[in-house]
Amino acid sequence: MSSERVVDLLKTAYADEIETVMNYQTNAIVLDGVRAEEIKESLKQDVQEELGHAEQLGQRLKQLGARPPGSAEFTAGQESLQPPEDSTDVLAVINGVLDAEEDAIATYRDLIDAAEDADDPVTEDLAVTLLSDEEAHRTEFRGFQKEYQRD
Repeated sequence: MSSERVVDLLKTAYADEIETVMNYQTNAIVLDGVRAEEIKESLKQDVQEELGHAEQLGQRLKQLGARPPGSAEFTAGQESLQPPEDSTDVLAVINGVLDAEEDAIATYRDLIDAAEDADDPVTEDLAVTLLSDEEAHRTEFRGFQKEYQRD
């Protein structure tokens, strides 16, 4: 059985992925303008990937005898990823995505360490895989950020 710290981090990561799905989906809907299309498409694709992450985290929790948190246990925290008042403010969404990716990367790094300490190689391997995905998202959105900051 994994440590309580591993289970807590898995639950945190699960809730964060679900919140990210909600915010990516919302931003993909509300953004307007020709310049927003590429970002909207990227967010739509990322929704599916982030949902897959949540599924994997939830399954791992179940394997460890725990359960993923439901909505009553959820506390939203992605302030910077809320849809902007100006629906053409693509840079605000990009910056929010980068904040969310940084948070996810930090959580997965903590989970890797906790799983290693708990001698839980399955959770460690899952966290390494998800960390790689989040780092790839961060790289993509850093590119978008550079492009939009020039304009």
